[in-house]
Amino acid sequence: MPTLVRAAAYGARAIDAIDLAAALPPDVLRHLDREAPETIAVPSGRRVRLEYNDDRTVTASVKLQELFGLADTPRIGPRREAVLLALLAPNGRPVQLTRDLRSFWDRTYPEVRKELRGRYPKHPWPEDPWNAMPTHRTRRH
Repeated sequence: MPTLVRAAAYGARAIDAIDLAAALPPDVLRHLDREAPETIAVPSGRRVRLEYNDDRTVTASVKLQELFGLADTPRIGPRREAVLLALLAPNGRPVQLTRDLRSFWDRTYPEVRKELRGRYPKHPWPEDPWNAMPTHRTRRH
């Protein structure tokens, strides 16, 4: 490990300039990207950053509308652990935390929909999130 850090720090003039990833062998980088990616793709087409927490959970914060049509919670790592999704309202605030997206759509979404469609009428709040088009934008009128 000291050799890796030394190689990563070579030529760096500030701590922020140290790039450990650049010092890793390509096979290690591929393994890390497969088992502990920095981001996941969501149905809207965007990539959402993953947060690796001290309690060993992995969280992704994403606007609820970006997940329309997605039934299964994303899973990562060698044990295929479910990502804890912080489902966001259009204002970027979490409205629900879930590791079970299918259950959220079936049980909780109808109540969330009722609450949020009055507050955010320019955003899509379909009755059937399973077949709705995922989006990260407001709908155009």
